[in-house]
Amino acid sequence: MYRYDEYDRALVQARVEQFRDQVARRISGELSEDEFLPLRLQNGLYLQRHAYMLRVAIPYGTLSSVQLRTLARLAEDYDRGYGHFTTRQNIQFNWIELEQVPDILQVLADSQMHAIQTSGNCVRNITTEAFAGVADDELLDPRPLAEILRQWSTVNPEFLYLPRKFKIAISSSEVDRAALRAHDIGLYLYRGENGEMLLRVMVGGGLGRTPILNELVREGLPWQHLLTYVEAVLRVYNRYGRRDNKYKARIKILVKSLGVEAFAAEVEREWEQIRDSAGELTQAEYERVAEGFASPNYQRLDALDPVFGAWLARDPAFACWAQTNTRPHRVSGYTSVVLSTKPTEGSAPGDLVGVQMHAVADLADLYGFGEIRVTHEQNLVLPDIRKGDLYLVWKALEDIGLATPNVGLLTDVISCPGGDYCSLASTRSLPVAKAIQTRFDDLDYLHDLGEISLNISGCVNACGHHHIGNIGILGVDRKGEEYFQITIGGAQGKDSAIGKVIGPSVRAEDVPDVIDRVLTTYLQYREAEETFVDTLNRIGLGPFKEGAYGRDQVAQEAGA
Repeated sequence: MYRYDEYDRALVQARVEQFRDQVARRISGELSEDEFLPLRLQNGLYLQRHAYMLRVAIPYGTLSSVQLRTLARLAEDYDRGYGHFTTRQNIQFNWIELEQVPDILQVLADSQMHAIQTSGNCVRNITTEAFAGVADDELLDPRPLAEILRQWSTVNPEFLYLPRKFKIAISSSEVDRAALRAHDIGLYLYRGENGEMLLRVMVGGGLGRTPILNELVREGLPWQHLLTYVEAVLRVYNRYGRRDNKYKARIKILVKSLGVEAFAAEVEREWEQIRDSAGELTQAEYERVAEGFASPNYQRLDALDPVFGAWLARDPAFACWAQTNTRPHRVSGYTSVVLSTKPTEGSAPGDLVGVQMHAVADLADLYGFGEIRVTHEQNLVLPDIRKGDLYLVWKALEDIGLATPNVGLLTDVISCPGGDYCSLASTRSLPVAKAIQTRFDDLDYLHDLGEISLNISGCVNACGHHHIGNIGILGVDRKGEEYFQITIGGAQGKDSAIGKVIGPSVRAEDVPDVIDRVLTTYLQYREAEETFVDTLNRIGLGPFKEGAYGRDQVAQEAGA
């Protein structure tokens, strides 16, 4: 994985010292809260419902075992013993004292980490998929270009005060596991006819109160022009993006209002002025960064490990876990292990306590190459595990509560922290997530359903990405009471789709019943091994509406 060079270290250390001074001036009263607000946001510090929340950047979701132990110590020493992993592959600490933030940032800097630009109207954390570099369906490793983007966008003065926040993702897998279409810029890396690296550039995606999938603006962009083309997009956005209304300030609104063809033409005109500048990437610069992502020293192993095979036959519980929580690896004899943070009892989705983080770091050192990944779905990954070691890894994960065999299934719920923590939330999302997990705590039933994504957001800001869940749940406030709106048909990946509302919002206690009726409808109409979305696309929303709300309710709505 990439290691900081002298420039990285100097930049991060300078920001720590700068923010230490800013915090001191805020505490003394020299800075008002309004003056302090933009300063703290660009260092990832929010003022939430009960306390300050610090969001720490995990670029493209990659952590070393040393860094994960650092996060564990921060949870234990400065928080209430746990951290919350997010859909942007970051981690949040929800109970932070303002006076301690500079010390926390120093601890992070000492482990080559920071919280810079995890908030504010700037380019946020660059993301990619959690299996980058090891996935068996990957065309090229996107991490070097993700790191180059991170270096270029960090404290880039031209793009620190954009009209609104800005999110970039890059992927190169046959199956898109980075939700590219839901980003302000989605980049897909592939090889051209002559083997050259090219980029497909998609612009204008985003969720929130106006969910929009991004659209293609350029095909076949040579990788050398990555920075100049992204800069051209950002310049156009900076120039024409709305600043009078934050709800219409995202680039998705600009692209929709201009039309994608007109927007792309404007970007091309801007790019022509800068494409041959010093921003063009060189092979030497690419190789400098790519060295940090060289393959570890893999052993030569057989694809069919006899120890692994024996345990599969001997222990059905292990076989069930291996089926759901491991992913194919590009190197024979290895696999990637997904650690579910979604037990049906205990912590909220994405939460890990310090003891668990320490244990995962130990497993990464003992059985892997000291590396851990964070997924878009709020789980963790050990990317390089020998198949012969899988049984021992599984037993160790069982001991720390991270071996629930539900990855990709209904109870692998994505959820924002909601009103339990967030001052913006309309509702409490975590109790609803827990009620669903408890209601459907039946592995046989879950496996019969197959892969279904269920996402929950506590408000229209859509931090739980409910719009692209196969089943989405959105919390809404109705005269001071918590209600939840159900959507179905959302999807991420190359066949991304925005879910559609199937009926009126319901009380929190009624959500599991509605979900149950939706699933019953799916099983009633499903053909062969058809997925939930395939069945929906074939029969339409009607049967699901009737199943969830009853024929009379649907007829009443139709006549209204």
